[in-house]
Formats: sequence, C-alpha cells, structure tokens
Amino acid sequence: MPSERIPSKAEIYIRSSIYWMFMVVTGAFVGFLTVFTFPFHVDGRYKFARSWAVMNLWALKVICNLTYRAEGFENIPQGGVVVLSKHQSTWDTIILQIILPPVRWVLKRELLRVPFFGWGLAMLKPIAIDRSAGRKAVAQLIEQGKPMLADGYWVIVFPEGTRTHPGETKRYKQGGSILAVEAGFPVIPIAHNAGEFWPRHSFLKWPGCIDLRIGPAIDTSGKSAEEVTSLAKQWIDAQMEEISDQSRWDR
Repeated sequence: MPSERIPSKAEIYIRSSIYWMFMVVTGAFVGFLTVFTFPFHVDGRYKFARSWAVMNLWALKVICNLTYRAEGFENIPQGGVVVLSKHQSTWDTIILQIILPPVRWVLKRELLRVPFFGWGLAMLKPIAIDRSAGRKAVAQLIEQGKPMLADGYWVIVFPEGTRTHPGETKRYKQGGSILAVEAGFPVIPIAHNAGEFWPRHSFLKWPGCIDLRIGPAIDTSGKSAEEVTSLAKQWIDAQMEEISDQSRWDR
C-alpha cells in the first residue's frame, strides 16, 4: 500500500484557517441559539449545545484530517463522577462532551461574559468559580459540585489548571480530589496527546490520530485528597509515556 501523503506547511495553514472560521462561526451561532433554550430543562439545553462539539469533530476530520481513537469505555460507571483530565488542547473541551455522559464543567467565571459563546455556556449550569479567590475557589467548587454529583452528572476538572505543552506536567491542584472525597464519589482519570496535533496557543491543526484513554475509577472512600490526586497523576503520567511521540512536540 502507498504511504499516506504528508501535507505541506502551506496546506496545513490553509486547512487550519478554514477550520478556525468554521469553529468561530458555529460557536457564535450555537451559543446565541442556546440562550433561547432557557425554557427547557438543562439536559435539553446540553443536548442542543453539544451539537457544536459534534460539528467540530466532523470538521476536524474533513478539513484538517484530524481524527481520534478512544479506549477505556468499559471504565465508565453509572452515576456521578469527578473527572481529572489531562489538558493540552482546546480539543479536550470538545471531545469530552461527546464521549462522556452529561458533564458539568469547572471553569473561570469570566468565560460566561464572552458574547454569544459565554452566554450559551451559562445556560448549561457550569461550575463557575473565581480563581483569584484562593481557598474560597475550592469552597465554591464543593458547594456547586456536590449537588451536581448527587444528581448523577460528571464534573470535569483539569487539575493542572491551564493547558500544558506536550511533555510538560504542571503541579496537580487538589480541588477536584477534595470535591470527590468530600462528596463520596469516584474519580476517573483521562489521558490524551491532543497537544501534539492541536497545541495550546497554536493556530495549526496537524493531521493524524489523537489517542485518548479513560482510566479505571479511583475509589475515594478512606483516602485523602492528596492520595487520590497522586493515584490519578500516576495513571495519567504512565499513559502519557505510552501515547506520546516526542518528534511531534515542537513542530
């Protein structure tokens, strides 16, 4: 079989430009329409807003030749879960809406003020916290997160706080683990190498196939938040060693 054609840098720029226009236009359009879903239950609003993620995964495949493969679906339990996920790219905020049960995002409160996109996001009842509040931010996370877990939703936390460059690991914050331990719900770790194809602060979307792995549930009963965070980090780091390709880190 002939080897797959490697696109030129110019072609990647063109394809990435087309995709960015698609992403911005659909984000503004769906975000604006989501505002008008306020009469419906939040689950109905979520299903509507999720269409943006579905469209963007399709566009990445068609326009940028960027696909994914996910493993570990057998690890998805019933009921509420706290997800501790690697955060390398905007891509993870798209894919987690598709492959997981209904989720609630932990995000910066300022995002809700972004015209159209933020307004629509507010309709989905995210956990919006003030990151500048220090320890009070964890209290906000627990106060808002507990009832959501009790209602069976998955709460997604990026323990590194911000997107990281491939090969880089930042100190894991304890907020998500504290929520899981205090609420008595399990933690699911997730690893992926999206930053090798859609890097943070990068305009380019490189063709290829992103690997994502869903880890086994970590029982939080009888464990401290530090122990839970350490177990999640150990699993994520081990998976990252297996799925990462250093030749793609600085292209």
